[in-house]
Amino acid sequence: MLKKILLLLLLFPSLLLAQTQEFKLSNGLKVFVREDHRSPVVVSQVWYRAGSLDEVNGKTGVAHVLEHMMFKGTKKIKSGEFSRLIAKAGGKENAFTGADYTCYFQQLEKSNLELSFKLEADRMQNLNLSKEEFDKEIKVVMEERRWRTDDKPTSQVKEQFASTVFKSHPYSRPVVGWMNDLENMTVEDAREWYQNWYAPNNAILVVVGDVQANDVLNLAKKYFEKIPVRKIPERKPQVEPQQIGERRSVIKAPSELSYLLMGYQAPTLMDRLGNNESSWEPYALEMLSNILAGNSSSRLNQNIVRNQRLAVSVSAGYDSTSRGRISLFELEGTPNDFKKINELESALLQEVEKIKKDGVTQEELDRVKSMVIASDVYQKDSMFGMAMEIGQLETMDYSFHLSDGYIEKVNSVTSEQIKNVATKYLTRDKLSIVILDPQPMTQDTLPKGRPHVH
Repeated sequence: MLKKILLLLLLFPSLLLAQTQEFKLSNGLKVFVREDHRSPVVVSQVWYRAGSLDEVNGKTGVAHVLEHMMFKGTKKIKSGEFSRLIAKAGGKENAFTGADYTCYFQQLEKSNLELSFKLEADRMQNLNLSKEEFDKEIKVVMEERRWRTDDKPTSQVKEQFASTVFKSHPYSRPVVGWMNDLENMTVEDAREWYQNWYAPNNAILVVVGDVQANDVLNLAKKYFEKIPVRKIPERKPQVEPQQIGERRSVIKAPSELSYLLMGYQAPTLMDRLGNNESSWEPYALEMLSNILAGNSSSRLNQNIVRNQRLAVSVSAGYDSTSRGRISLFELEGTPNDFKKINELESALLQEVEKIKKDGVTQEELDRVKSMVIASDVYQKDSMFGMAMEIGQLETMDYSFHLSDGYIEKVNSVTSEQIKNVATKYLTRDKLSIVILDPQPMTQDTLPKGRPHVH
């Protein structure tokens, strides 16, 4: 294992030399810079610690709506001009909203970094939230919801699954928002969100590329430091009550195939640096998900898809980090026939029970560790991937230094630890299941939504 890790690091020498430098402006904006001089390119990202986790009932989706509105101009820039200026400079830009954060990014030739800073600083404080633009854009967001969720049976299952697993936690609500909330949302709701959360002391700036850290700092001071501090609303603790029994739900929707999504509430890394007593558990859960379905030769693919021929596809997933400090260990599959849905469920649960009983072999564990470590190395070799990792960790209240010890933590996971977390967290009383019951496809059930931009 050690030889393989050393070989990967030799193949990607930038990982051995690159270091992330952290600064903090007088208004609270955190700045992270990682120099990478292999090509004259720079990635710039502005992250806000504001996502659907911070929303309230009746205003779900407002974080995502505001993301759309951020492209609608400022006192100086006309609607749509932000994207045109970046494109004119030969760059790419976009944004995304999640449960834990909202991010805006640009990829540019390094000499154009100042343009990125100038535009982002402008819309951080001078956004033009007009009723006219809002009334147009809210319709776009509703179309996006139709396109991504209402028209897609598996997305409906995932939405139902979140509200089945979580009864009080905000993770139960969809990032795109409930349609009724979108239909009744006003421009005042968007203004309130902007005023509450879009402040330098609730944001971080991440820059990775062919730059000098001090030059980036000076440029950040020039454009961002004059933006005033704003008081951020108090965030109340949000803890999901303990689940004390299995939960089930069924979605009936037009589809050619059925679909099964099942999962268990699971812990995340709790400490900012991941140094608490049980910090090994999330790494063991991550290894477990990869052993079950990390690649085409993993247990679920081998036993359920190839040998038993119960499913077209199967997968497993788990995230070790979240701002809400709670996660899910998920298993999903698409059976060959709806009549096999119960057999597929039983087969997935049997694979979990095998690991509880027998653990995993050292050979199997070593193979999965190599795959996971290689994936981490490849991600860190990407400018955009590295910026994403820093931004996600920091906005979720973790330190970016958490990634420094990742390989060591993964390498230390044992078969016994994997067996222990499976036994502790993957129990029937913590299980939630949602099944898609496919209904006939008719002319009336054709997709009604349309793709969107931003």
